[in-house]
Parts: sequence; structure tokens; C-alpha cells
Amino acid sequence: MTFSMKTSLLAFAACLSAVSGAAAAEPFDLDALIAAARKEGPIHVYDSTGKIVEQAKAFSAKYGVQAIGTKAKAPDILEIVSREAQAKNVQADVAIISDAPAAQEQLIAKGYATSWVPGDLAGDIPATYQNPLTVILAPNVWTYNTALNASCPVTNIWQLTEPKWKGKVSMQDPVGKPSYTDWFNQMAKHHDKDLAKAYEAEFGKPLPAGEESATAAFVKALAANGPLLTDSDGAAADAVGAPDVKEAFVGLVSTAKYRENKNGMKLGICAGLQPFAGWSYPSLGLIASGSKSPNAAKLFIHYMMTAEGIAPQADDGKMSTNVKVTLPADEPSGIARISNQIMGYDAATAADDWQRRQDWQDLWSLNYKK
Repeated sequence: MTFSMKTSLLAFAACLSAVSGAAAAEPFDLDALIAAARKEGPIHVYDSTGKIVEQAKAFSAKYGVQAIGTKAKAPDILEIVSREAQAKNVQADVAIISDAPAAQEQLIAKGYATSWVPGDLAGDIPATYQNPLTVILAPNVWTYNTALNASCPVTNIWQLTEPKWKGKVSMQDPVGKPSYTDWFNQMAKHHDKDLAKAYEAEFGKPLPAGEESATAAFVKALAANGPLLTDSDGAAADAVGAPDVKEAFVGLVSTAKYRENKNGMKLGICAGLQPFAGWSYPSLGLIASGSKSPNAAKLFIHYMMTAEGIAPQADDGKMSTNVKVTLPADEPSGIARISNQIMGYDAATAADDWQRRQDWQDLWSLNYKK
């Protein structure tokens, strides 16, 4: 099943019939799992957000099962789990990894980590997000400065390739940010027709013949228009919405950065942008093979799939794949109102995303001009 967030997470009911019978029928006893977890030693949990420290503490207090949360970048988590598996000295029990293709190829495929779906929640998680289990979707959205513009100054993504926006698009460098090349590949594999239609709507003619794909044409054109490349999401957000910004920029920004609006930032989502207002990338929830506390690890995964467990990240606009978990009404970005405008991630082609990363990096590098 291909999911592109053309309906909100609240409208996933139509997807539930696709949930695998095995997952839906799996016997599950939460009380028994809690009892078994309490007999095991502490677990170590890794995630790329500092919120994991808070989540681990709350989990420990709720269940009486000690969990230690550690923030680490996805490549570091991958290395830790891999090396511990090879050394048969597993210390990292749970890994929440925001690099889905790498996690599939470097951990799951090699047997270093496994995916587990809580039996009592399987009916609330679309099949697309069960194998492997996707815990959360983190949106990156096209963003404008609300102090300089009453609304988003662009209505079509292709406008960002025109001279008017030369040097005025801020984003992380795709060469150093694999999720961006995954975004390119996901567009090419699943949404290329949408991008081609957006081109024709903007320029009044079909995309010229000879291009490998509409996505490739867009990537080349955007790179050639000299976007401001940053080494962090925060820097991309600052270029758009810092209080002292005088010149209008449009940028790709994580919804997590919208919390800085309370500190003077002026970030607004480009709602209605064609063909998508942004895209989301998944974080997989994996249990290390050989964990000495497998029941505690499962209990933590279960906790992360609940509204209580994911709440600290939901405050940043990150969306649970559990359809019964909604975002807070006061979430700063307002992403819930336009979630149907966000391009989702289809894990069915994660292996292809992995294999094509270098190709997309090369295409970007060859066409990038300052």
C-alpha cells in the first residue's frame, strides 16, 4: 500500500483492512509483559532527539522498569548497534532510527535488530508502517517569514527554481543529509506525475522531453538556482524566520523548529503549495537482537506507540503512526490542519532509496551553483 498523506492521520480507518492478519491476531497481554519486564535489567534507548531522555524517565516512573535515554545521531546509533551485535555484547536495547533505508540495510537485513508490533495496537497502525515498525513521522515543511509576507510568497514548488528565488531558498545540504536524497527518490518513485503536473500548471506547457524524470529536472533546476545550503535545520530556519531577517526566504524546515516562534521566530507553513507543502520521514523502532531485557524493550516500544509515550515529540509536530494518537491542539506549526498536503514515506522502496543515494547526491553536486 502506498501512503502519501493525502488524508490525515485521523482518516487512516480506510487503511486498517490492510493490516496483516498475523499482526492483528497476535496474542498480547500487557499486564504479563509488564510483569516480565520488571524482572529484567535496565534498558538503554537511543534516539536522535533529546526528548528521548524525558521519555525514558517517564517510562521508568510509569512502569517501574528502568530505561536510560540517550540522544545520538542516526549514523552513530547504527554504528553502536552494529558493533555491539558483532561483538556479541549488546548494551543498546532499543533504537529509534530516523534513517529508515540505512536501518533496513545495515541492521534488519543483517539480523542485528528486529521489528516488533504490539499486538493490542496492531489494528491502529496501518500495514504500511508495520514491517518494519515506524514509530513516528517527522515533517519537513516549506516555510516562509510571517512578518514579511501575509501568506506564503510561492504557490508552486517550481517557482523556487526561477530567477526571483535565486539564492533565497534555505535548506540543509542534500550531500550531507541522506533524508533529502531519500526525499528525491521517493518523489521520483511515487509522485513524479504530481511533480510533472505542477510543472505544467506553473509554466503552461509539459515538461520538456529528454529529462530522466520530473523529479530529476526539479532537483537540477533547484540546485542551479543557488539555494543557501546549511549544515543544520536550525540554520535553515534562521535564514527564513529569525527576528532580524529583512529579505524574504523560503526554506525547508522541520516542524520542531516552529516552537521557536514563542521566542521571536516568524515561521509559517506554505499551506496549499503545489504539489506538496512538505514531506515527512520515518523513524523506525527497533529492538536489538540479543538484548538481555527483551520484554522491557518491547514494553518501551509499546509505550512509544501510545499518546502518553509520544507526547514530548508530538509537541514538535511529529506524528505517531498510531491512528488514534493526535497532535496537541496548541502544537506550534499547525501541521495537523494540513497533514493531507504532506508527502509521506513509502518504506516499500527503502532499499531503492539506499541504492540511489549516491546518484542523487551526484546529480545535485553537478548542478549546484552559488
